[in-house]
Amino acid sequence: MNRMAGFSSGGGASRPFPERIAIVTDAWLPQMNGVVRTLTTTAGMLREWGYDVTVISPDQFRSVPCPTYPEIRLALTIPGTIGLRLAALSPDAVHIATEGPLGLAARRYCAKMGVPFTTAYHTQFPDYLARRTHLPASLFWRYIRWFHRPAERIMVATASIRSELRDHGLHRLHHWGRGVDLECFTPDAPMPPEFASLPRPIQLYVGRVSVEKNLEAFLSGSYPGTRVVVGDGPARAELERKFPDAVFLGKRGGRDLAGCYAGADVFVFPSRTDTFGLVMIEALACGTPVAAFPVPGPVDIVDDRVGALSEDLDRAVAAALFSNRADCIARARQFSWEEATRQFAAGLVPLAEELSLAV
Repeated sequence: MNRMAGFSSGGGASRPFPERIAIVTDAWLPQMNGVVRTLTTTAGMLREWGYDVTVISPDQFRSVPCPTYPEIRLALTIPGTIGLRLAALSPDAVHIATEGPLGLAARRYCAKMGVPFTTAYHTQFPDYLARRTHLPASLFWRYIRWFHRPAERIMVATASIRSELRDHGLHRLHHWGRGVDLECFTPDAPMPPEFASLPRPIQLYVGRVSVEKNLEAFLSGSYPGTRVVVGDGPARAELERKFPDAVFLGKRGGRDLAGCYAGADVFVFPSRTDTFGLVMIEALACGTPVAAFPVPGPVDIVDDRVGALSEDLDRAVAAALFSNRADCIARARQFSWEEATRQFAAGLVPLAEELSLAV
C-alpha cells in the first residue's frame, strides 16, 4: 500500500509523516494486555501502510520478572544501550510508550541529545502503585509529571484522562483512540459449552486476575445469576477459594473469547485504574452491554444505551440488562484501529532536519 494511503482523510490532501518510527516500550509480547494489544496492532498497521517501524522491547534484553506482576519483564541494560540503538536506527520520530526501565533510558537519551519525542499515558500507574504499595498516589504522580513533561506530545485515549492530566499540569496532550477487531468479535461467535448449564444472567469479566482490577467488587455482588471470570493472574487461586460459586475459565483468545462475550448477558468492568479498557468495546462488538463504575474509561465509552454506570455494581448490572444489543454493536463500530493508527501517526513529532541521532 502507498505510504500516504493510511493518512488521507475526507478527500483532503495527504500530509507527510515520519517514515522511520522508533517505539520504545516496557510492555510487549509474550505479555498480553490492552497496552500490548494496542502497540502490536498499531505497529502492524503502520508496517502494512509502508512505514519502517522498529520496536525496542524487553524481549531483546536480559530481563527479570516485575515484583507482584511476573508476566511483565523488566529489561536489564547497560547504561547507554538504548541511546546507541536509537542512534543506529536514526528514526524520523521517537515514541516512548511506557514509563518503565526502557522508557526511562530512552527519555534520558532524548533529553541529553535534544531529541524531541512523544509519550503515551496508557495506565493509571499512580492508582495502580498505590494499591500495590499502600502509599499515597500523590507520590507516584510526581514521577508521572516528571517523566511526561518534556514530551512534545502526550498521547491519551479518552477525554476524562486528558482532563485528569491537565489537572496535574500536563498540557501538551494528543488524542490517540483505540479500536476493535470487528471480524473476530461478533455477536454470532459460538457460545462456550460451559455456559449451557449456568444460571442466567451470566455476568462476565475478562482480563487479568489481579488486585488492581478490583475483582472482589464484582465477585462479591449479590445480583442473581452466575459470575464468570475469563483470564488468569496472581490473585486467581485466592479468589477461587474465596468465591466458590464463581466460574473461572482461565485464558481464552480469538473466537473462543468472542464466544464468551457473545454468550454473556452483561459484561462487568470493575476496574478503577484503567485509562480505556479494550475489553469493553470487544464486549460491545459482540452485542453485550457493559456494567461499570463511573470512572475514567467507562465514562468515555458507556452510556445508557449500551450499559450502565453506578457506584453500586449490582445496580449497574441490573440496568445494563435492559440495553439493546444492536445499540451495543453500533457503538463498537465507532472504534476503528485504522482511525486510531492515523491518530497515533498524526501525533508523532518528526525530528528537525538538523537534528541527527548520530553520536
